[in-house]
Amino acid sequence: MRRLKGFIKLIRPINCLMMGFAVIVGASLLGTGWEKPDLPLRLLLGFVTAYTLTGASMAINDYYDREIDAINEPDHPIPSGLVSPKESLIIAALLTVIGLSTAALTNPPCLAVATLAWIIMITYNTRGKRTGLPGNLLVSACVSIPFIYGGLLVGGRVEVISLLFAGLAFLSNTGREVNKGIVDIPGDRSKDIRTVAVSHGGRVAAYVASIFYLTAVALSLLPPILNFVSPWYLPIVAITDAGFILSSILLIRRPTRENAKRIKNLALLWMAVGMVAFITGALTR
Repeated sequence: MRRLKGFIKLIRPINCLMMGFAVIVGASLLGTGWEKPDLPLRLLLGFVTAYTLTGASMAINDYYDREIDAINEPDHPIPSGLVSPKESLIIAALLTVIGLSTAALTNPPCLAVATLAWIIMITYNTRGKRTGLPGNLLVSACVSIPFIYGGLLVGGRVEVISLLFAGLAFLSNTGREVNKGIVDIPGDRSKDIRTVAVSHGGRVAAYVASIFYLTAVALSLLPPILNFVSPWYLPIVAITDAGFILSSILLIRRPTRENAKRIKNLALLWMAVGMVAFITGALTR
């Protein structure tokens, strides 16, 4: 049972679910193509693609971060001994095969985008992580792609609304990645990973993370202005915006490792609420 929990923990099911849900949100943004009889199957394939490729990314990340996690997160599956490095690679390979196969079954544009996301994921884990902020941007690119993928899944094209919501995801996740760098300072410093926090200190990282959070808040005002969503979007996204504003204030006031870890987890919650706002505003317009 402990081993099973280790494998589940390795792929971060909550992150996988959020990426799968992001594809559904991306599909809902277009407002067209919902009359197609094969839509439920396409949505299922899209969800599975996002879920499995995210799980593969998490497993590969833990493989390459196993020495860092032994310092920063010793309870993670590999440093705790629940999962071996070899097993994490096997799981990543299996999930990758499933994810790219379901993308191929959807349509050619979806396969192309899924492959691009996989390449970005591998680039980050093998090379990009050590670069600090550029690496953070690679992670955020992967997080924003599902919103574009959802549009391709339904209509086979990329719309402005898809790019706008992808931009919101990109900004908020970059803030979270910089925020996370404060938590990971001990292990990152030991391996010469040049995050903003390692290079310039926790306080500077807190300001940089907050800039990304607050820019996302500002950009969240555009969808209703451009008539991309219904008024129902506003009260829900207000929760997300208030959360990011409060989190930014708290992070700047106390950029400690413990507080940064709490804010990092809260940011994931605000992002989830934001996706609820996206899909509610899109489906009710």
